[in-house]
Amino acid sequence: MRVSAIAVLALLAQPAAAQWSGWDYDLDRPKEKLTEIEIKLPPYPRDEDLVEFEVSAASADRFFVDEKALSIGTDGVVRYTLVIKTGRGANNVSYEGMLCALQQTKMYATGGRNGTWMNARDPQWRPIRPPSVLDPRHVLRRDYLCGGLSSNVPAASVDDVLRRIRYGPRETMTE
Repeated sequence: MRVSAIAVLALLAQPAAAQWSGWDYDLDRPKEKLTEIEIKLPPYPRDEDLVEFEVSAASADRFFVDEKALSIGTDGVVRYTLVIKTGRGANNVSYEGMLCALQQTKMYATGGRNGTWMNARDPQWRPIRPPSVLDPRHVLRRDYLCGGLSSNVPAASVDDVLRRIRYGPRETMTE
């Protein structure tokens, strides 16, 4: 009796499962093919070109964007060099893109110890999740690179991004 009840439940579940086929589990957004502009890796960041932004007072790490590498492409992608100086003295450097429209990031390259770029192994667009005030990409999207908390467009200009980083976001935003 128990086996047949399980079989009946499995048969009843099939129409429901068919109804959900093709469902986009990745942020419930349609899969769009982005036509990116051709990128050229920027010069390796220099300390004098780094602009610090705050991620969380709870973190011993310090976070920076290289102002010389910051760009907003005609494809809608904000590209930047992210430098994380850890509390233990390590530097993590990456050249990345942010697609505000889909709240996704893509790593193009990472920094090597000798001040050179190494192409990323798997440069794919990935969602920024889970939203965390400890995640520098989430904070960059929310406060600096995109048009605001609920905005899915890039900031108006590179100068606007740098102004936000230097003097704080225009408005207090919570998420």
